[in-house]
Parts: sequence; structure tokens; C-alpha cells
Amino acid sequence: MVDNPASRPIVYGAAYSVYVRAVRLTLIEKGVAYDLVEADVFGNPSQRAAQLQRHPFGKIPAFEHQRFHLYESQAIERYVDEAFGGPTLQPTDLRDRARMNQVLSVLDAYVYPQLVWGVHLERVEKPKRGLQPDQARLAEALAKSRICLLALTQIMGDGPWLAGPSLTLADLHAAPMLDYFCRAPEGRDLLGQFPKIAVCFGAMADRLDAVRVAA
Repeated sequence: MVDNPASRPIVYGAAYSVYVRAVRLTLIEKGVAYDLVEADVFGNPSQRAAQLQRHPFGKIPAFEHQRFHLYESQAIERYVDEAFGGPTLQPTDLRDRARMNQVLSVLDAYVYPQLVWGVHLERVEKPKRGLQPDQARLAEALAKSRICLLALTQIMGDGPWLAGPSLTLADLHAAPMLDYFCRAPEGRDLLGQFPKIAVCFGAMADRLDAVRVAA
């Protein structure tokens, strides 16, 4: 793993964040050592104030490399892939790259709101806080999650990865979302109905261990 402390990238964000984990997975896949600076924009007012200096919308992650500052996880992931050595995580084939970009857009626009905020939040996070899940919201999110998983299955075709024959940024971006989704029993059951996605997610298990947070 590349490790020069003077030029080591910095990721600002909370370890539990889906998008922070996706950026960290990208760095690890490229073999790049990095520093994670905790920035919990939901639970820590001082950390949120500091993050607003790095990200005008106060979101996570933000990123710094040799005085170059960046935010938005997809932009960070592409930068990491292109700035460092290691395996190429974006297809060179025009159509495979288009599929990867399509998957990334689908993940942010449709998958994340349903699988994470809909299913995981209602079924896992709320009970942990002593709150009752909104059953109507959960049912709606599960129905929409089915559409999401079907769409990903159709895009991936013969796979075995989401954008074709090789692991790409799309897989690293998706893995933390699917990880949280599968912590809900209903999520695990639903994913089992989409074997191609389930196999792809299973192949990410060892990688996720490096950035996994407590259930």
C-alpha cells in the first residue's frame, strides 16, 4: 500500500456514512493509505461547522490531497482512480463505462433513498433508538427497492459485476448501500430474489470488512 504521510489523502466524514465508506473502499482498492478525519455532520455541531468550511452544503465526505480540495463522492472516487496507481476502476470500453456511469446515477438517485433511508432507517435505525418504524413507509420503500434491484440486474447483464466483466467504481459505490440494506431481514430476503446482485455483493464481503461499522 502506498504510504507517504506528507502526501497522504484525507477523507473528512463519519465512518458510518455510506458515501464515506464508498470513498474509503476506492482508496483501499487502489492501495492508497489515507487519513480519516471524523466529521459527524448530524451528531456533532462543532464538526458540522468545520465541515461547512470544506463543503458548502455541509455534507460528507470532503477530500483533500496535496492542498487539492474536493467534495461529492463520485467526483472523489473518479479522482482517486485517476490520480493513483493500482487497478483501473473505470472501464476503457465506451459502453461499459457508460453502464458504470448509469449505475452510479441510479445508485444515488434511486437506490440510496429507498434501500438506506427507506428500509434501513425504518427497520434497523429507528428500533435502535427506541422508535417504531413507519410500516407504510417501510412497505413503500421495499416495493421501490424491488424496482431498484431489478433495474441493476438488467443493467449488469451477464456481469459478474454491476458494469460488466470487471470490478468498477459502481461496485464500490453500491456495496455500502447493500450492506445497510441487508441488515434489515426484509432487505436480505429481497436481495435473495435477485441472485446476480446477491453474488456480486457477496464478492464484496472481504472488502467491506475493512470499512464495516457495527450493526
